[in-house]
Amino acid sequence: MNSRRWRGDAAKPAGPSVWLIGGPTAGGKSTLALRLAEATGGEIVNADSMQVYRDLRLLTARPTGRDEARAPHHLYGIADAADAWSAGRWLAAAREVLAVIAGRGRVAVVVGGTGLYFRALTGGLAEIPASPAGVRAEVQEDWRRLGEAEFRERLGRIDPVAATRIAPGDRQRLTRALEVVLATGVPLNDFHRRAPTPLPPTAWRGVVVDPPRAVLYARCETRLETMLATGALDEVRALIGRDLDPQLPVMKALGVREFAEHLAGRATLAEALARARQSTRRYVKRQTTWFRHQSPDWPRIGADDEASQWEQFRALASP
Repeated sequence: MNSRRWRGDAAKPAGPSVWLIGGPTAGGKSTLALRLAEATGGEIVNADSMQVYRDLRLLTARPTGRDEARAPHHLYGIADAADAWSAGRWLAAAREVLAVIAGRGRVAVVVGGTGLYFRALTGGLAEIPASPAGVRAEVQEDWRRLGEAEFRERLGRIDPVAATRIAPGDRQRLTRALEVVLATGVPLNDFHRRAPTPLPPTAWRGVVVDPPRAVLYARCETRLETMLATGALDEVRALIGRDLDPQLPVMKALGVREFAEHLAGRATLAEALARARQSTRRYVKRQTTWFRHQSPDWPRIGADDEASQWEQFRALASP
């Protein structure tokens, strides 16, 4: 992987390169990415599956207008909530953006908490044939009839890798995995192994920002309270007012379901906030587990304050 010399915050590396900054939510990734972009004259590329949607700026903690003015930002708030973005669609858009940034001779800083996006960018993403409508309907009926536990058991008999790796409650990926193996006879992971690699190994370096779990939980709680104080309920109200398909990715953003329950009168605000906190803690745990297993060789930045994270990053970025 490319090495980089640092002669102060304004130093620019000798040639274009790509930095990947991943990790759990509220860990400090965006702040580190912005400082790196400013130090290198680089540009930031979003790798968070929810921050691509324009409808939930507050609830997804997208960069502020002030932050966006400090360095170019790409792939933030570009999609409508009714438009279901997949990892493949993000990858296609990211490749175009990275090519433009490289053409300008600038550093690209890809930052986010969606591990699958990083895996697609560095390991490739398979082009999987669309499932016939009959297969999709059969799989969706199986989900409704069996429930998640029995559905996962069925999937495990013909695609044990997918059944083991897909997180609890992820109906979209579980049903997609079964669709693929039923329609093609090939497990999903086999398609992924055959995929071409968009970024060659020499073109990028990756780091994981991973402060202590207790720090992350505390920050998430504070962030949720701030979101509520600055208008997150209005965002959720506008979103549910559109009567969108509940299976759309944006409807699964952290806090949407919980605060929608409150707006519908089925929970107090305190109850909704408590449930949103619990959902966020579970999400942090899943993200941490994913990066630990899927990118074990990426250096870890374990500090929990901005200055120390920057110093740790500078140290590991040195030749």
